[in-house]
Amino acid sequence: MPSPAIVALDAVGLPYRLVRHGPVDSLGEAAAARGVAVPDVVKTLVVRRGVDDHLFVLTPGDRVISWPKLRALLGVHRLSMPDAAGARAATGYERGTITPFGATTAWPVIADERVRGREISLGAGEPGLAIAVDADAAIAALEATVADVTDPQPTR
Repeated sequence: MPSPAIVALDAVGLPYRLVRHGPVDSLGEAAAARGVAVPDVVKTLVVRRGVDDHLFVLTPGDRVISWPKLRALLGVHRLSMPDAAGARAATGYERGTITPFGATTAWPVIADERVRGREISLGAGEPGLAIAVDADAAIAALEATVADVTDPQPTR
């Protein structure tokens, strides 16, 4: 039985390539397993605006959400990230597999502007499964808002 993400991708007719890989413990491992550079592993983050009000934020692997930029874009003063159980309840997916495709609720999607113009790798709703897809086509299919909502990943 295919994941809800694959069913959703097929339903909208978005071309994609499935990438199966073993367990990964970091973004670097995910990039290596998927055969892409870290920035091309696009993280789907669930952000909570309020009770039963979430959105998806797509960020390149080498960047993090800029909370001031995201709050300004949305015109809100407070945002948070749900815990693992809250993310699962909001999306139907476990952390590490979350994707806007096939989520239990079609929350709004915001894509960082740096995602555009290349092939990206997204989670596909199951551990060890990813999709490779044209970013611009995915943004269009998701009717995503594209904006500058990230900052570089802090160095340690």
